[in-house]
Amino acid sequence: MLVATASLAGRRWGHAISGWLVGIPFTSGPITLFLFLEHGATFAANAALGSMLGVLATAAFAVEFSAVAKRGGRVVLSFVAGIIAFALIGGAAQDLAIAPLPLYAICAVVLVVAIRLVSDPGATASVPLPSWDLPARMIIATILVLAITSGASALGPRLSGLLATVPLYASILAGFGFQLVGPAAAIRVWRGLLFGLFGFGAFYLVLAASLEPLGLAAFAIAIVAAALMQAVTLRAMRR
Repeated sequence: MLVATASLAGRRWGHAISGWLVGIPFTSGPITLFLFLEHGATFAANAALGSMLGVLATAAFAVEFSAVAKRGGRVVLSFVAGIIAFALIGGAAQDLAIAPLPLYAICAVVLVVAIRLVSDPGATASVPLPSWDLPARMIIATILVLAITSGASALGPRLSGLLATVPLYASILAGFGFQLVGPAAAIRVWRGLLFGLFGFGAFYLVLAASLEPLGLAAFAIAIVAAALMQAVTLRAMRR
């Protein structure tokens, strides 16, 4: 239901807004909640750190996808470049031992640089999506949550948290935009996502820092922190 709501809002207000909306942790947030309920606060807090590292990997995905698309690359080639960048940065970052607050500061700097690199390509057309698009997104979302939570014990907290940040919805939005409208639409999705990742990172900053002392209440605080940051980045993106 959350994914459907975000998708419909994105269709109404444009590609960049749809990318910004999927920066909200609609999938990874529930995954972290389920990890907390099934494996405890320590496991979930470490998964939250993994999700913060996923911000760096997702930024790399967005930059590489956009760079290849701008140079005339086809959608498949752009995705391959993005996935390779995500895997390389995500794999390298897994060994980082850093506290949540400094890690968020690093993420913020990386996102500012990434937004500069993924420049706004200008206005794009609005094209209706096929009728099966929305149900497909909802089904894929459910499958992803079940797969990651089911395999969490084998994957470990850091890798579970990282995989929860794979930009699946942004990829779907960008893929449809690329095919139906052109590369500019896909680039606007990724640019919107980069703005949305500030709120995403704030959500996981709170969880990583406060899950163990506060327990379930940490999720309420994290939602408030993410909502406040999303309001700030929406204003900045519109300007």
